[in-house]
Amino acid sequence: MEKKDLRIVYMGTPEFAVESLKRLVEGGYNVVAVITMPDKPMGRHGSVLQPSPVKQYAVEQGLKVLQPERLKDEGFVGELRALQADLQIVVAFRMLPEVVWAMPRLGTFNLHASLLPQYRGAAPINWAVMNGDTETGITTFFLKHEIDTGEIIDQVRVPIADTDNVGTVYDRLMRLGGDLVVKTVEAILAGTVTTVPQETLAPADGALRPAPKIFKETCRIDWNKGVKGVYDFVRGLSPAPAAWTELAVGDSAPVVLKIYETKKEFAVPALSVGTVETDGKTYLRVAVKDGFVHLLTLQLAGKKRMAVSDFLRGFHPAGTVCVR
Repeated sequence: MEKKDLRIVYMGTPEFAVESLKRLVEGGYNVVAVITMPDKPMGRHGSVLQPSPVKQYAVEQGLKVLQPERLKDEGFVGELRALQADLQIVVAFRMLPEVVWAMPRLGTFNLHASLLPQYRGAAPINWAVMNGDTETGITTFFLKHEIDTGEIIDQVRVPIADTDNVGTVYDRLMRLGGDLVVKTVEAILAGTVTTVPQETLAPADGALRPAPKIFKETCRIDWNKGVKGVYDFVRGLSPAPAAWTELAVGDSAPVVLKIYETKKEFAVPALSVGTVETDGKTYLRVAVKDGFVHLLTLQLAGKKRMAVSDFLRGFHPAGTVCVR
């Protein structure tokens, strides 16, 4: 079969999924439809509907777009079946019911932003950086009943530098993901795919790290983690959704402070964990059990993101300063 004859249905929602779709379209593949989330209500009253990045690209390319509220809806399933897709590709979408993923004759494969079986879940890139990993990657695998557990088709390993944050790793994996999706489709077309059960790639002790969805409370900094723990935690949430803490001055009510960038200083501090030191001009550092964490880029509620030097121009505390 020629690639122009292969009928592909593509499923995805965020920016991460646009790159792979773009590579398929520009590569001359026959994308017969794009499935994405319904438009998201925006604005104070939810009166403005914001289309997903995948929908925006699909509309620009004149592709058919479906936005089901429920993936088991009979109307949607019927419309999907009528497309007669040979293959479905899923990148950063939703958990699919069997009636959907089992439909195409060549199956449904997913691109996941980790080296499966590690980091199954909604936020694999964040958690890999937050945990201080030095390597991550991308995986394509065929879908089956349990989420993120299907047999692996292919993987690409990617180093994580100590200076990376989730934004830089995200961009790297997004670009490489486009390459891997096309490579996987080519292998399926050629009939050369050989799959590997995830169980054979699990560590000997069975210790698998999860990647659950991240909520606001997930992003709160635990200053008891120490220098490296806090440093990795912050970069694993930067630039979004951003790590945060509460900044308290004397007896005043604490305020929320988002932190985007830090610097490590290993030492034996004589201060209690969470105590803030500053020269009032160039540095703001937090004492932890094995040194100090310097805050470099931050944001107070209602203010713009700024460098610490800019923050300190308007920060003149009267009393002890601490974070918690």
